[in-house]
Amino acid sequence: MNSEFSKIITVQRKERKISQKQAAQDLGISQALLSHYEKGIRECGLSFLVKIANYYCVSCDYLLGRASEPDETFTNPDNNCDWDSQSDKKTPLSDAFLSFNKKIINNTTNYILSLAQKSGNKAFIKSVYTYFMLCAYKMFRILYNANTDNDQSIFSVKNAVAEDMVDSIIAKNQASIKAMASDDNSEIDITSLRIDSEGLSHESEYSSSLLNLIKYCEENINAN
Repeated sequence: MNSEFSKIITVQRKERKISQKQAAQDLGISQALLSHYEKGIRECGLSFLVKIANYYCVSCDYLLGRASEPDETFTNPDNNCDWDSQSDKKTPLSDAFLSFNKKIINNTTNYILSLAQKSGNKAFIKSVYTYFMLCAYKMFRILYNANTDNDQSIFSVKNAVAEDMVDSIIAKNQASIKAMASDDNSEIDITSLRIDSEGLSHESEYSSSLLNLIKYCEENINAN
């Protein structure tokens, strides 16, 4: 039981002058259940943690007592820099933002790769690793080629075809991963890929980062 969570969600609600009844209604739960969460009588699931983090516009880390500031800018980069009306450029992102989001990306990537390894299938593991490497390769080429003076001799695949070829292979790997991870594939230990909120909560090194990544990505999805 995380004692910090109950204290923090109570403070967040009271600071915003939101009644417990209203908060419960907004969050889609009963007032009695929210009262239990705020008193530390019951522990919420991970899906509710993400929902209430979105509701109060704070990070999951903050609600769990793992971050000292409730700053929502950690998961929303557009809130962490201001437009300069004179130069039409953004001010640099803070070191805190960069450090926090690097941690989210690194931890989530490590968790996904470790999850793939649990399958025990070499072809499946290789496809997942290849998928990540191709995505990194594609982004590196985009950034590298932003400066046209950069040496192109480090690449054997020409720019004219590289991006389309990478996209094609990424799509192929994605299809292969989905096919191998299907329930009718006897070569993969599907049970090792099944995740519930209880199991994820034991992954203390990764769960908070994964939840923050889900929160940030879904905010972007819903905004488009």
